[in-house]
Amino acid sequence: MPRSLWTGASGMIGQQSSVDVIANNIANVNTTGFKRQRVNFQDVFYDVQAMPGTQAGSLGRNPTGVQIGNGVVVSSTPRIFTQGNVEPTGKGTDVAIEGEGFFQATLPDGSLAYTRAGEFAPDANGDIVTPDGYFLEPRINIPDGATQVGVSTTGQVTGLVNGTETTFGQLTLATFRNSAGLVSTGRNLFIESVGSGSPTVGNPGDTGYGTIRNGVLEKANVEAVTELVNLIVAQRAFDMNSKSVKTSDEMLRTANELVR
Repeated sequence: MPRSLWTGASGMIGQQSSVDVIANNIANVNTTGFKRQRVNFQDVFYDVQAMPGTQAGSLGRNPTGVQIGNGVVVSSTPRIFTQGNVEPTGKGTDVAIEGEGFFQATLPDGSLAYTRAGEFAPDANGDIVTPDGYFLEPRINIPDGATQVGVSTTGQVTGLVNGTETTFGQLTLATFRNSAGLVSTGRNLFIESVGSGSPTVGNPGDTGYGTIRNGVLEKANVEAVTELVNLIVAQRAFDMNSKSVKTSDEMLRTANELVR
């Protein structure tokens, strides 16, 4: 069988993966704190039929050799952590990060998860939680009867209790050497991995950390027009790879007809 059949098939599979990622980006265009992904490719191993520099008897050396590739594979799907637009909500416990950092939330097993989605609210006991009910880390409690709750640019959670301004807690942010190495678990959450490294925690506004905007939410950094263009490019690439498979099939048919 011609290797071009499998080479073309690998290209079709790769472009299908690209469409899958683009579709997920588009599906999350309105997801709070979502960060888009892209697909990176790399060529597959080569069949080296003649090494570059091979000497042809007493003559000169082959300058390039003969190297035939075997297709493509997806090498990575990095997440792009650029800043998303902010949308005003007017809610005192809605916050967005301007710059670097992640909010921290405690999962049911006691481990920490990280998120850019600042859609928080107090539960029945006054503890600030994520939409899934996970406590913020560090844990912050809003006492009963508190009013005008808000968050400063440096992460201090304050409000009025019996007319007196009171500080309820301090938001902290976590940063990673390689944010693209975080593992996405859904629900707008990430967990650390060997690739991301361990988090470094600090207060908003400190060197290397973003600041907090109150009463707004960070939207997805997905640009619909860009994703649609990428979708067209992936579709055209898929079509071209299918053409190479079809051409290989027609060549096989022609060779078979020679013996008739």
